[in-house]
Amino acid sequence: MDAKSDDTLRSEHTEEAIAQRLAGATQHSYLGDFVLGAVDGAVTTFAVVSGVAGAGLPSGVAVVLGFANVLADGFSMAVGNYLSTRSEHEVLELARQTERDHIDRLPEGEREEIRQIFRGKGFDGELLETITDTITEERERWVDTMVTEELGLQLVPPHPVKAASVTFVAFMLAGLVPILPLFLTSYLTATQTFMTSAVATLVTFALIGAAKARATRQSFLRPVLETLAIGGSAAFLAYFAGALLKSLTGV
Repeated sequence: MDAKSDDTLRSEHTEEAIAQRLAGATQHSYLGDFVLGAVDGAVTTFAVVSGVAGAGLPSGVAVVLGFANVLADGFSMAVGNYLSTRSEHEVLELARQTERDHIDRLPEGEREEIRQIFRGKGFDGELLETITDTITEERERWVDTMVTEELGLQLVPPHPVKAASVTFVAFMLAGLVPILPLFLTSYLTATQTFMTSAVATLVTFALIGAAKARATRQSFLRPVLETLAIGGSAAFLAYFAGALLKSLTGV
C-alpha cells in the first residue's frame, strides 16, 4: 500500500511535477528486460552446476559448460529480445500506415470511430463533437489516437538495441555468479564448493527480487520469494536429473 504523506503527494502533483511525470511515461522502462535476463542467466548456469554436482562430475565440467551456456544463451536471449522489440516497431509502423490510409479513403468513418471511442469514455453532446473535431483536425494526432485507443499500441516501443543490450549484460552478470565459486576447488571440498555456489546464486536471486520490488514500489518479500522459488526449482530439477542419469548410466 502506498503510504506517502500528504506533503509528498502535493509535491508530486504540482504543475511541473505532473508535466515531468507525463513526459517520462513515454519512455520505456528496461527493468523487465534486466530482470528477465538476470533470472534466466542465474537459473541457466546454476542448473548446469547443479546437474554436474548431481552427476558427481568434476567441477571443471561445470565451468566449461557454464561459460559456454552464459555466452551462447545470453547471446540467444539478446537476439530474441532484439527481434521481438523490432517487431513491435514494425507492427506500430504498419498500424500507422493503415490508419493513414483509412483516414485518406474514408475520413467520416474514421471520425465516427473517434466519436464512439470518446463516447465510451463518457463524453457526449457538444463536448464530444469538440473533442472529435480537435483530434481529427491534425492528421498525425488523429493517427496516434487511433493507434493507442483503437489498437492499444504503444507510441514509443522499447529500443531494440537497448533492450537486447540490457538483457545480455544482465544475463552475463547474473550467469557468472554460480560459476565463480568453482574456481575455489583448491581450497574447498566438492560439497563446499557446490554449497558456496548455491548460496551465491540464492543471494543473486534475492537481490534481483529486491531490485524489482524497489522499482515497482512493492513489498520486498513477494518478489524475493518468487525469484528464489524459480531458481530453487530449476536447481532441484537439474540436480535430480543429474543424479538420476548417473544412476542409470553408472558413470
